[in-house]
Amino acid sequence: MKLKGEKQESSEGSEGAKGKMTLPLALVALISAFGSSFQYGYNVSVINSPAPHMQDFYNRTYLGRTGVPMDGGFQTLLWSLTVSMFPLGGLFGSLLVWPMVNSCGRKGTLLINNLFSIAAAILMGTSKLAKTFEVIILSRVVMGIFAGLASNVVPMFLGEMAPKNLRGAIGVVPQLFITIGILSAQILGLSSILGNAAGWPVLLGLTGIPSLLQLLTLPFFPESPRYLLIQKGNEEQARRALQRLRGREDVDDEIQEMYQEDQSEKEEGQFSVLSLFTFRGLRWQLISIIVMMAGQQLSGVNAVFYYADRIFESAGVASSSIQYVTVSIGAINVIMTLLAVFIVESLGRRILLLAGFLLCSASCAILTVALNLQPTVSWMSYLSIVCVIAYIIGHAIGPSPIPAVMITEMFLQSSRPAAFMVGGSVHWLSNFTVGLVFLYMEAGLGPYSFLIFCAICVATMLYIFFVVPETKNKTFMEINRIMAKRNKVEIQESKE
Repeated sequence: MKLKGEKQESSEGSEGAKGKMTLPLALVALISAFGSSFQYGYNVSVINSPAPHMQDFYNRTYLGRTGVPMDGGFQTLLWSLTVSMFPLGGLFGSLLVWPMVNSCGRKGTLLINNLFSIAAAILMGTSKLAKTFEVIILSRVVMGIFAGLASNVVPMFLGEMAPKNLRGAIGVVPQLFITIGILSAQILGLSSILGNAAGWPVLLGLTGIPSLLQLLTLPFFPESPRYLLIQKGNEEQARRALQRLRGREDVDDEIQEMYQEDQSEKEEGQFSVLSLFTFRGLRWQLISIIVMMAGQQLSGVNAVFYYADRIFESAGVASSSIQYVTVSIGAINVIMTLLAVFIVESLGRRILLLAGFLLCSASCAILTVALNLQPTVSWMSYLSIVCVIAYIIGHAIGPSPIPAVMITEMFLQSSRPAAFMVGGSVHWLSNFTVGLVFLYMEAGLGPYSFLIFCAICVATMLYIFFVVPETKNKTFMEINRIMAKRNKVEIQESKE
């Protein structure tokens, strides 16, 4: 296919596919991940430390209004709502992905999304002054909507901007910032800093600052070149965006690859979620992202974090020190995700997913034994701690960061927004389900709950081993051809 203003292929042009990490690309990755992904992590963890002080505020507010103390059951209900409204909002946010990224663009959606976060931060930060706990619960829904959009749009935006040889590393950056967000909330939530009766409104309100920074800086960076060319049909803007992101003038190779992708998709047009489910050519891609996203959440990562405090307590860690141990676990999570950024391009996606799920399943199995033997064998409590740390390392290198990278890579431009909407909905539904069911599972099964998580890890690992291809260093079209063979369909490609 001959393009407008196409130059003779130079040695620089043939290098085109092998992109370098340029300053604009690094900055756009950092700004979008800090402004959006960081806050997802921050809000997952932020209400854990100040929970007793917030519950006390709920009680005193209720007493001030009605003159009678709050019933214990009602307080439990209110607190459960405060916790669970966040993943529920995340589900609503995921359902907005497809319409918003197609009509407002990837960058436009991230900018609009900041308004949710800033509004929620102001409401949460002033809730104590206004003597209203209902506003906190409402703000958790709004913050969830923000996180649902952010967790899907940032990986899509960065995946479409990155050159193929850096797509995995840049795709893991959002997850890295989620773990940094969790760690920041754990540190700021220490009772000596903001996790106290006076500081918790500030702790909740701080979440608006990254959004404000993103709102002020992201407009100076380009929109996704693939969105500009394939969906908006504007080659000139796409070329300028690519030249800025790649730091060179000659970007013909990538423009040509986008035209090929556009050509092969012309027949289908934009996919809705319904057409995604009924289109045979994307059957295995769709099943794969559903399995990976469900496996990521149903593998018990939230339950392990939830259980960690009690495991450390039973190992003899003093109650006053447990919050510091939790911070150190958050730090391990950050370090291992940072490692994944550096090794994903050399080892590939499959190895990290398989190794991660293998380590998680082994940790869950051994943790079940260790928790059962803890009352009779003294050193079993230390083995439990080792299992928790091993589990977190396993999840951080594969199951946490890689599925979002795979959604970007396994779908082309026309189907990617709908795929992220499906993947995001599965992620948040599974997250919500674990939050809802785990307390009942723990009450009924005790430590044997972890055997269920072990089975889910093994099942997900086997599926990835037999079905999911390696996508490292391949163009979107090359990955599409690999999946077309599995789907037993022909791909329409331009013969020019």
